[in-house]
Amino acid sequence: MEGKPRPAASPAQALAAMDQLIALSLVSQQDIAQRLGLGVTDLTCLGHILGAGEQPITAGELAERADLTTGAVTGVLNRLERAGYARRAADPADRRRVRIVADESAAARLYAVYEPFYLRMNELFADYTPDEVAVLADWFTRATALMGTRLDEIRAANEAN
Repeated sequence: MEGKPRPAASPAQALAAMDQLIALSLVSQQDIAQRLGLGVTDLTCLGHILGAGEQPITAGELAERADLTTGAVTGVLNRLERAGYARRAADPADRRRVRIVADESAAARLYAVYEPFYLRMNELFADYTPDEVAVLADWFTRATALMGTRLDEIRAANEAN
């Protein structure tokens, strides 16, 4: 498969396009969370819980993945339980540890909202060669790491003040 011709773009143009995508994503996440009766942080955490699949994560693991304190995760889990999206379950290997399990209907409720977008994104990826998709995946992975590093820097600077 040969890639389609692409218009030339400078790093500044790519950054501007990324900024537009991030801004729209933030608004979209807020709207989706509201439609599901959740806050954005709760929706993000639910995504991590569902992403764990058959290997439910602990509250500590959720805190790490969502970059939240364990105290904040306790509040998130309380809200997700009340809304019927997730529940705490004892770890069968260590009864002192709690695992977070998604409600069976939670995935269906989220997929109903996200599936049309993911279908469109897969159609968009089909316009790219496997090598181009690999570059996109690499860029998103590396950009996510850079964003995480910058967030840590901002938080550290705030703590120093």
